[in-house]
Amino acid sequence: MENSDDKQIRVSAIVPARNEEAVIAACVESLAGQAEIAEILVVNDESKDRTADVARGLMNRFPKVRLLDTGELPVGWVGKNRAVWLGAHEANGDWLLFTDADAIHGADSASRALSIAAERDAALVSFSPEQVMETWYEKSLIPYVYCRLSRHFSFAEVNDPHKSAGAANGQFLMIRRDVYDAVGGHASVASEVLEDVALARLAKVAGNRIWFGSGEGIVSVRMYRSFGAMWEGWRKNLYLLMGGSPESAGREIARGVAPVLGTLVAAISTWALTENWLTALAVLLIGLVVLFVAYDEELRQNRFSHRLVWYGIPGRLLFSLVLFGSYRGYKRGKLRWKGREYPLGTAGASKG
Repeated sequence: MENSDDKQIRVSAIVPARNEEAVIAACVESLAGQAEIAEILVVNDESKDRTADVARGLMNRFPKVRLLDTGELPVGWVGKNRAVWLGAHEANGDWLLFTDADAIHGADSASRALSIAAERDAALVSFSPEQVMETWYEKSLIPYVYCRLSRHFSFAEVNDPHKSAGAANGQFLMIRRDVYDAVGGHASVASEVLEDVALARLAKVAGNRIWFGSGEGIVSVRMYRSFGAMWEGWRKNLYLLMGGSPESAGREIARGVAPVLGTLVAAISTWALTENWLTALAVLLIGLVVLFVAYDEELRQNRFSHRLVWYGIPGRLLFSLVLFGSYRGYKRGKLRWKGREYPLGTAGASKG
């Protein structure tokens, strides 16, 4: 259902960009054709590559594109948080759409968000993007992470105004300008690792309705293009996403590793007791089938292809290793992201 006033609503898209020369053009192109988006502010966050040059070329093609520079990062600020805050300060829209440089938007992503806002009387709308995965390690880790995230951040609970749960995804987060200003914007979450979740919680605590849901068919993202980038990206925030305590991290690691180890131990014990390798193999296969069936159900619930079920075992192991690495990073009090090192308490944003 479309709000009759939507044609008069101005949306400002704000795209933080640090070393994003390979992806920024596709993102801006996917935003530029949307009538609801009146301006696109690309905020260059001290990039060392050709991000700024690519953005200048986009300005020549699309009059609604503007390029801003962050300058030197102040103490106590995170790179991404500072970039989007500067973009918001310069924006003129009634709504602010924060999106990552590697996001590709469908032709109606902004109008879909505005329609949801009108239907649900929501002051903040966020989509969890469709994940584009090409390598075995992406297909292993990313679906498993999102299946676990769905247990920690339920769409239904977030969208229920009577429940305190609040969450959002900074890859697509659209918020009404007056609400953004009222809660202090990104200046109020300047040092947050999960700035998107923190901003959503501030908006909800202030009495505003928020809506968070699947972005399948609306916006897509390929988050990481190398194993190193994927490891560093999830390592910086997975500990907090999984509860932010040694106990919660331990439970998640045990949940990931224990069923695999249990299956192996059962098969080895069977062989030791029976000296029959066929019986031991049968035990191993039964255990794996149980794991695959359970994971297939989780994938289905989270809108992932059932073909990814075969990546469930490496996914469990990668998840556990990255989560342990994330815990170690927080224990040491230092996080590193995109060439910057942040002391604990002023870590990098959720993706950027």
